[in-house]
This record gives sequence, structure tokens and C-alpha cells, in this order.
Amino acid sequence: MTSIRRRTLTLIIGLMLTGLAIISVLNLHDSNHEIAEVYDAQLAQNARLLQGVMRMPLASNEHAELYQAFNKALSEAVPRVDGHPYESKIAFQVWNRKGEVLVHTASAPSFTAPPTKPGFSDVVDLHNRHWRVFMLEDKQNDLRIWVGERDDVRADLVDRIVRHTLWPNVLGSLILAAMVWLAIGWGLKPLADMAATLRARHSGSLEPLQLTPLPSELEPMQAALNRMLAQIQEVLGRERRFIADAAHELRTPLAVLRVHAQNLLEAGTEQERRESLAFLIAGVDRTSRLVNQLLTMARLEPKAVAPVLHSIDLSETVRASLAQLTPWLLSRNLELAFDVDDQPIEVLADAADIDIALNNLVTNAANFSPEHGVITVQLSQEDGFYNLSVQDQGPGIDEADRARLFERFYSRGNTGGAGLGLTIVSTIATRLGGRITLVNPPEGGLRATLSIPDGQHR
Repeated sequence: MTSIRRRTLTLIIGLMLTGLAIISVLNLHDSNHEIAEVYDAQLAQNARLLQGVMRMPLASNEHAELYQAFNKALSEAVPRVDGHPYESKIAFQVWNRKGEVLVHTASAPSFTAPPTKPGFSDVVDLHNRHWRVFMLEDKQNDLRIWVGERDDVRADLVDRIVRHTLWPNVLGSLILAAMVWLAIGWGLKPLADMAATLRARHSGSLEPLQLTPLPSELEPMQAALNRMLAQIQEVLGRERRFIADAAHELRTPLAVLRVHAQNLLEAGTEQERRESLAFLIAGVDRTSRLVNQLLTMARLEPKAVAPVLHSIDLSETVRASLAQLTPWLLSRNLELAFDVDDQPIEVLADAADIDIALNNLVTNAANFSPEHGVITVQLSQEDGFYNLSVQDQGPGIDEADRARLFERFYSRGNTGGAGLGLTIVSTIATRLGGRITLVNPPEGGLRATLSIPDGQHR
């Protein structure tokens, strides 16, 4: 996207040039009309003046001398210092009732017969030149007075008007465009200063912006940026508290392991040693699970590592994960049922994320399933999502506890858990653009569903 300054200038200049073009076209039309009116009035006026001259009360022999003098004067109408270049382009002709030419200019066109149509008209002479003419009939003196001018005179005048009008407009538009460019730059200077300040800041700086004075339009933007920076600081603070909590969570199990190790060393009988060793192994297992969950959370934290999504076969990925979990489930006297079609299911995801999420969902289901229970894993498609659901035959969950199950370190009814399993699954769902839902199905137990968008709805 181009800059705001360029977009605004393009819009303003475009509108200005469009308006200038419309005004120029209207001016040209009006100029043509007004020039035609003025010229027509001049033609009629010249005809009337010529009629007045031709009506002078003279003797018949004096009329001939007048016509001869008149023709001689008109024949001298050539461009010179005391004349005008357009004189030779305006023509006069006068006929008597016999059709004889009494007076005419040298530039007058030739006609096979005198025109008979009175008033204004457009004619073409024998040389294919266009004329605008005015014909005046003087019935009292049996005269036909013809006054005309060539159309190229008017076209030349219009061309001069257009040149003298359009070029100042074009030049003025260029000057105005430069002034608009500078004015927009001055108006957008606070925004440019804010952008320059943001570019100059260190990438890790979370200090609030303090740009003053600011236009009223930019004050909400600065306030929003400062709120965002404050939220980032809050998130980082929560992460630091999370690390501190994790250290605290690990400190107690390690201390317990030390106590079990000491009891093992001080055991006096084989039975005591076996009990201490069993406690030690259970503590190591719990600590290992906690460490693994903490490492997984660290890897999945926002801004830690951006997820790299590939096109994977979701069905095959789920089958591979369940193959690794099956021996462990059998050792706990649990059965696994996997319901999915054999056809490939292509999605954009991280196979490692799918494996981690499925491991946590199956582990949670196993922890709350009764002995010889069945854990059902289903993979289906609905409303643009692939739904990976894990259902157990346990007691389900209460409505009040459902929201808290996604909180860190919250564990309900599982003293050996770290309280991070569903939190990890929720984080993975967010990374993949999906969601995690928990419901109590009518047949009992708990169904946890990880919904992953398909390629068309991502």
C-alpha cells in the first residue's frame, strides 16, 4: 500500500484535473457559442451599414462611380500596419435585381447564382470553403446584400482563446499541485514524526511514547500504542512470575526426592528399602512429568518460536502417536479405540504439536478412566474444522471447574499431575488457529475435542 501522503495527493490532484477538464470543456462550448453570437451580430450590422451606403440618394451615373470607388477600397483590404489580418477573410457582395454584382470584396466567393435565402446560413463556395453568411434583401432598392466570413476565422479565434485560457490553467494546476504536496506534507508531519520515532526505537524497548504536541487524530493512536506496550510489559511480568512459580514447583519435589533417598539409605529391612525405593521412583516420575510439561510450555509460549506449519497427513500423525501410547495404556489395563477413515487428511500444522496435544489429552483421559475402561479417539470433519476428540469413561467435570481446567498448575482430582496438560493443549490450539472444547457426553465421561481448521478456512 502506498503512503497516505501519496494516496491523498493522487486523489486531490485527480479530482482537481477532472474538474479542470470539465470546466475547460464547458468554457470551450460557451466560447464557441458566444463567439458565434458576436460574429453573427457583426455580420448583420455590416449588412445594415452596407445597406445604408447603398441607399444614398445619388444620380444613376454617380451610383456607378460610387460602386467603383467602393470596390477599389475593398480590394485594398490586405493585411498591413493600418489594417487587420482578418479583413481579407470577411467578404461583401451586393447584387441588383438582375443578378448583376454591384459591389464585392476580392475575397468574396464565387456563386453560379446569387443566394436567395435571407437571414443567417452556412454555405460552401466553389472552392469547398465553409462560410457563415447573412443575406439581407432590400426590396425597396431591389438589392441583395450578402455578408460572410470564413469558418476558419472563428476556429482560429477559438484556438487562441483555448490556448490563452488552458495553458494558464495547466500552469496554475502544476503550481497548485506543488503547493498541495507541501501542504499535505506539513499536515502529515506529526504522523511522519511518530513513524520516525517508532523506527528509531530499539526493538526491545517497551517505554511508552511521549510525543507532544500531537493532533487530536493521533492522540488515540499514541494512547492505543501505550496500552499495547503496557499489556506486553504485563505479559512479560506474568512470564517471569511463571518461571518463579515453576522454580517453586520443582523445589518441593526435589526436596521430597532427597527425603526418599535418605530413607532408602537408612532403611533397616528389605521391606523398608523397597517402600522407599517405590516412593523415590514415583517422585522421579512426577518430577519428570513436571519438567517435561514446563519445557513444553516454554517452547509453546507466544513470541518464543514462531510455529512452522507444514502440510501433514493428520490421520497418519494421530496413528503414529497412538501407536506409541498403546503399550502404556495396556499396562494400565485400558483399551484404546481409534475411529477414523483410512483416506489421508491434509492440514497445515506442526506434527510435533499434534503429538504433544494428543499425548496430553490421552494421558488426562487415562488418569480419570476406571480400570478396564475404554478411551475412544475420533477424527472427523465439520464446519471447516478437523475435530480430534478423546473421550474417556470417567466421572466427567463440573460446569464450575470447566473454565479453571485451562489454568496453569490447576489440577482437579489428580495429585500426581502438574496441572499443565490442558494449558498446553489450549496453547497448541491457539498456535494452529483452532480451539479446544470440553463436554460431558450423554453416555458419561468427558470428551475433549481439539479443532484444527482445514486449508480452506484458515
